Amino acid sequence: MSLAFPLALLLLPLPLLIRRLMRRDGVAAAALAVPGAAFAGARPASARDDALGLALATAAWVALVAALAGPEVPAERAVVTASGREIVLALDLSGSMVAEDFALDGKPVSRLDAVKRVAARFVAARRGDSVGLVIFGDRPYVAQPPTFDVDAVARAIEGAQIGISGRSTAISDGLGLAAKRLVAGDARTKVIVLLSDGVDTAGKVEATDAAALAARHGIRIHTIALGPEDLETAPRSRDAVDAATLRAVAEAGGGTSFRVRTMADLEAMAASLDDLEPNPMDRPPVRAFRPLWTFPAAAAAVLLVLAAFRRSA
Repeated sequence: MSLAFPLALLLLPLPLLIRRLMRRDGVAAAALAVPGAAFAGARPASARDDALGLALATAAWVALVAALAGPEVPAERAVVTASGREIVLALDLSGSMVAEDFALDGKPVSRLDAVKRVAARFVAARRGDSVGLVIFGDRPYVAQPPTFDVDAVARAIEGAQIGISGRSTAISDGLGLAAKRLVAGDARTKVIVLLSDGVDTAGKVEATDAAALAARHGIRIHTIALGPEDLETAPRSRDAVDAATLRAVAEAGGGTSFRVRTMADLEAMAASLDDLEPNPMDRPPVRAFRPLWTFPAAAAAVLLVLAAFRRSA
């Protein structure tokens, strides 16, 4: 514990100094002689009463000076301020996301369930960033406009279901809608995280063209190619991801492309994204102090009330 204003302790002897000065300037003899019979019925104050009154007054003064000195204890506080960064996740909800080729806690889960777990946790930790969510299948939709309420975005991710936006894969349209939301904002740093497990089958323009246009508006794009197989190694696979196109999108958008085949890859991707886009929550805590002056101030008030009751009794 420390004191914010330790010099206030110099006030402790002030009552003694005032009492001494009053004695020095006091009148040696009374100017008015009063007959002793006038105080015949008065109850003289006992030494015990005087001692109790002095003790209460002294304790109240000490408590008051202690409050003025500002006792406090150190307390570290996390600082979460607006980072100036706006992130929009563009999440593929095409039919292939139901494929159960990921393992979570020893059990097979769908690609969507694996993404939900990691993406929701990633978003919930981005306090200080403005985060939004765009989902796409046949068509793109804004599931959550950019907001500082990252818990709301995490809940939107957890509630995403296959089929609500169609079962095709309109990557370029999802990318374009995410870029449109970011262009309308005034954040200093604008980022799209595009996650897909398929091939652009419903987009109206080339995904790389959409990425280049976004980059010209100062938007950085990271892509995540999700699934155990891709067109480069298994061109005939029904659920193969077009990893090459997603790499080209990231290059055009000035970002990084991640190849995710397993749950471990997904976890590593989330950690790498935190390095690429530093998390505001990772800032060191600020050393602050918790004031305790209210306790001695309350004690002084109680002592003064007791002293008042004693005088009136």
